Amino acid sequence: MTTLSPENSLSARQSASFILGLHPVVRTEAWKFLTGYYSWQSSQDERLTVDSTRRKNYEALCQMYEKIQPLLENLHRNFTETRNNITHDIQKLYDKDPLGNVLIDKKRLEKILLLSYVCNTQAEYQQGFHEMVMLFQLMVEHDHETFWLFQFFLQKTEHSCVINIGVGKNLDMLNNLISFLDPVFAEHLKGKGAGAVQSLFPWFCLCFQRAFKSFDDIWRLWEVLLTGKPCRNFQVLVAYSMLQMVREQVLQESMTGDDILLACNSLIDLDADELISAACIVYAELIQKDVPQPLKDFLL
Repeated sequence: MTTLSPENSLSARQSASFILGLHPVVRTEAWKFLTGYYSWQSSQDERLTVDSTRRKNYEALCQMYEKIQPLLENLHRNFTETRNNITHDIQKLYDKDPLGNVLIDKKRLEKILLLSYVCNTQAEYQQGFHEMVMLFQLMVEHDHETFWLFQFFLQKTEHSCVINIGVGKNLDMLNNLISFLDPVFAEHLKGKGAGAVQSLFPWFCLCFQRAFKSFDDIWRLWEVLLTGKPCRNFQVLVAYSMLQMVREQVLQESMTGDDILLACNSLIDLDADELISAACIVYAELIQKDVPQPLKDFLL
C-alpha cells in the first residue's frame, strides 16, 4: 500500500474490504476508516487527536442535552413520544448471549439513541435504529465511538435506511430494476402480487440485519455498503437478489402480495458472502446492458 498514491491506496484498501471482508480482530479499527471517523491518510498521532476531539464533542452534546431536556419535555410532544418509543424498543431487545452474559448496556444505548434523535434532524428516530446502534455498541468500547460511528454510517450510506429520505427511493429503484431485468416477474408483481415490493421496506430500514444468521454476517454486508463498491446503492441489488430467491415459488404458486411478503420474511439465516456474490452477479449483468437513465444515475 505504501507504494501507491493516496488515491489508489484508498481505492485498494476499500476494494480489499469489499472482496475479502474484515477479520474480526481489525473490524473495530477498520470501521473507523470505512465510515470516515478517521481519514485514510491520517497518522497515529492525528487519529489520537481526532478521537479526543470526537469524545469532547460527544460530551458537549450530552451536556447540552441535559440542559434542554426539561424544555423538550414541556414544549415538544414528539420528544416525549419518541423517548417512550425508544424505551419500549430497547426493553424488547434480548441483551444476553447463550451463556447468559450481558451483551449490551441498555441505559447507555437509550442515551445514545436519544442524543442522536435530538442532534440529527435528518434522521428522526425510527423503529429498528435501536438494533442498529446495538451492533455498533457491540463493536466498540466507548459511547462516543458508538454515537459517531452511527452518524457517519448514516451519512456514508446516504441515509438509505431512513424512512423519510432513502427507503422510498430504494423501493422505487427496486421496482425499476425488476422491470428492467425480469419483466415476467415484474408483471406478476404489478398484478396479483401488487403491493409486495412496497411492503419490503423493513429490509432497507434495518439494513437487512434480520435476514442473517450472525452479527458477523450483518457487519460483512454493511462493510460492503460503506465501500461504495461495486456501485452506489448496492443495497437495491441485494434486495433484488433476495427477491430472486423466492421468484420461482412466487410464479409457480401464483402468489398474492401477502403471500409473497410471507415468503420474503422467511428469508433468514442467510450467508452474507453468498448474498453479496449474488448481488455482484446482478451488477455484472447490469453493466452489460443499456441501463435506463434513472437506474444508471442511482447505481452506476
